Amino acid sequence: MFELSQKFYFEAAHTLQRTIDAEGSRRIHGHTYHAEATVSGRPDPHTGMVLDLGHFRSAIEAVRAKLDHQFLDEIAELGPATLENLCAYIFAELSKSVARVVTVSIERPATGDRCTYRP
Repeated sequence: MFELSQKFYFEAAHTLQRTIDAEGSRRIHGHTYHAEATVSGRPDPHTGMVLDLGHFRSAIEAVRAKLDHQFLDEIAELGPATLENLCAYIFAELSKSVARVVTVSIERPATGDRCTYRP
């Protein structure tokens, strides 16, 4: 079994209702998000690939375009713009066109935050 991963990033703004660090979170603010999606499988005997990277990158770019330079609060399918919801959203969107997505991770390097989703 092989795992094939692709990294990407997006810039986005959001608000967040919290009970701690609430004042800054409730105001519109932005982050640089670094994401990584992973598929798993056996290479196709004819192509030698688990998934053609061109197809993988195209699917990722379609998801990235929905998030990059957007106000995340306006994406109805996302719910509150938490790292957890972003992972689940990216997983669901990628799974529409890419088989065998097994993991999505999101990191905000500036704050040291990271979340990984493995359904």
